[in-house]
Amino acid sequence: MNRIPTILMGLSAVLALCAAVLAWRLVGPGAQFDSGGQAARIGGAFTLTDQNGQARSDGDFHGRWVLVYFGYSYCPDVCPTTLQEIADALHRLGPRASQIVPVFITLDPERDHPQTLKTYLAAFSPEFVGLTGTAAQIASVAHAYGVYYAKHKLPGNSYSIDHTSALYLLAPNGRFEDVLDEHEGPAKLANDIGQRL
Repeated sequence: MNRIPTILMGLSAVLALCAAVLAWRLVGPGAQFDSGGQAARIGGAFTLTDQNGQARSDGDFHGRWVLVYFGYSYCPDVCPTTLQEIADALHRLGPRASQIVPVFITLDPERDHPQTLKTYLAAFSPEFVGLTGTAAQIASVAHAYGVYYAKHKLPGNSYSIDHTSALYLLAPNGRFEDVLDEHEGPAKLANDIGQRL
């Protein structure tokens, strides 16, 4: 019995699985793929409300680099840690940080109203732009970025949100540039961003 075809088929299946896991890690489990298996375009047009109650669109940020992070203000650990790392990375960049807009998009519009975001983000940096909107608006922009999120009930009337934790870097023309790893620390993050400025 010839085992080589069976072994090759098994190896192909393992490689396909590895490719799928890598794609999931890079663009999130909600990412869309075209018929050729290529990751679809990340990002897109949106209009949301900032922490000052003003309507903001993706076009408002054109001309500067944009670092987008999705999370929520009630997040107990990952979100505040990541936001602090972003603030620290921008501080390390010094005057060059003026070329970057750090944007925090909530995945919890039910609780994260503009004033909530204003108070929350002030603890990290005055440079942050916080965006919220209706549940449908947030779902649309999360889908455009391939962001997974799901609400989980906690005891009582509270809940938490599981979500993709990644930093999306957009070029000054608004096009998606890269997914940066927030776990590498502010020094590496500052270096990764600084190389593109």
